[in-house]
Amino acid sequence: MKEIHCRRNWPYWKSQIIQKYINGTWIWKKIISFDNDKYSVYKDPYEWCLRQSKRLKAFDPQMNIKIRNHKLLTHLPGELEHEIKCRCNWRCTLDDISNT
Repeated sequence: MKEIHCRRNWPYWKSQIIQKYINGTWIWKKIISFDNDKYSVYKDPYEWCLRQSKRLKAFDPQMNIKIRNHKLLTHLPGELEHEIKCRCNWRCTLDDISNT
């Protein structure tokens, strides 16, 4: 048995983990945690953007950059959201958003 399972590569194990643990409840928890985590000036912008981006990828891995950026920017306070939208392109990276 050990010989069979030790020869498996990472893509196999990744698919097994996804099948076992990623279900509707897990995805729903990621969506709720994304919605509840609003940005504030007391949080580190880069860590917040990275954490939120990982949550978005968790429940929708095929999401394109434009939609991801829109979802991130809607969780910013009104004035900050407007300023970043004016300064950044819709296809900008997380670094551009967090450094603006």
